[in-house]
Amino acid sequence: MAASVKVMELGFVQEAEPWRLRSPQFPSKAGGRPAWLGEVGVPGPEAVQCGLCGKPLAFLLQVYAPCTGSFHRTIYIFCCRDPQCHQGAERRGYKVFRNQLPRKNDTYSYGPPPDSPPPASKESISFQLKCGLRLCRVCGCSGPKTCSKCHKVNYCSRVHQLMDWKLQHKQLCNESFDVQGVQVADHGFLFPEYEIVTEPEETDSDDDSTGMELDTLTSEDTSSCIESSFDELKLDENELSAMAKQETKEDKVFNSFKKRISSEPEQILRYCKGGDPLWLSLQHVPEKDDIPKCACGAKRMFEFQVMPQLLNHLKVDSLEESIDWGILAVYTCAANCTAEKHYVEEFLWKQNVPGNAM
Repeated sequence: MAASVKVMELGFVQEAEPWRLRSPQFPSKAGGRPAWLGEVGVPGPEAVQCGLCGKPLAFLLQVYAPCTGSFHRTIYIFCCRDPQCHQGAERRGYKVFRNQLPRKNDTYSYGPPPDSPPPASKESISFQLKCGLRLCRVCGCSGPKTCSKCHKVNYCSRVHQLMDWKLQHKQLCNESFDVQGVQVADHGFLFPEYEIVTEPEETDSDDDSTGMELDTLTSEDTSSCIESSFDELKLDENELSAMAKQETKEDKVFNSFKKRISSEPEQILRYCKGGDPLWLSLQHVPEKDDIPKCACGAKRMFEFQVMPQLLNHLKVDSLEESIDWGILAVYTCAANCTAEKHYVEEFLWKQNVPGNAM
């Protein structure tokens, strides 16, 4: 029997009605607040904070990705909003979680999700799950802290409580405060919200971009440039040849990356569970031992990667420093261990754009 060919799914962002991005629709989406799948074991504030600065992480995106043994399954990525925590190959400013549910569960209907908007009375943002868990008014994560005056709004941290107090809640906080009747202020913390839609990648049968024979390249095309650039360093011939060859390999990988995405330059995500990432550089590519095993003891496999094109939609550009990445590669448990009563933390590898060491 011939080996099955893994199909790469490409993800793109598009505008969508807000109700389509809520939990009952099982969305794949970027930005806004997380649409939690399971209501049991939602990560607490300590789990969703930056490993560097300790501030609350912002929801980046989620991918609805059912697989064998999991009727409902979603992967979530959170990231720090502080550009200082994104320097170099630093990845402690990111967190990845996986959650899954069987078809028959206590939260959702056994049948398909409704294909029409909910009644107008239920269109406002809800900060309380069906199970009773209350969510942070700023970020939509678990909110164990309550306003001590009105006891009607919750927060994940003092940071977000102060943010909301200064912007809106100070003027509204009283016993008659109608939580549902007030539109939530824009705190400038959330990323813009989009739906992620996917389609199969179309590739040419003779495309050899995934099987580059880097070792067959020579340094003839670049040797003169290399020699003139490094002449005053007085490097010997072997060192110059090695540098020329390395630069040629680097160019080959980057050009192959650009060629592979050229037909769909707006792709923000590439999904292929058990496949291979499309790296844009030879620099900082993980070795086998760099990918830690799942807490259950099973190995992790590549599932999807976030592309740098997503940054164009997040409004993070700055005259100074900005959030930045080249590739965010997500690895999940190969055994797809149980994640029905809690959110399992998975692994993310960050690769920068070549030459952008920050």
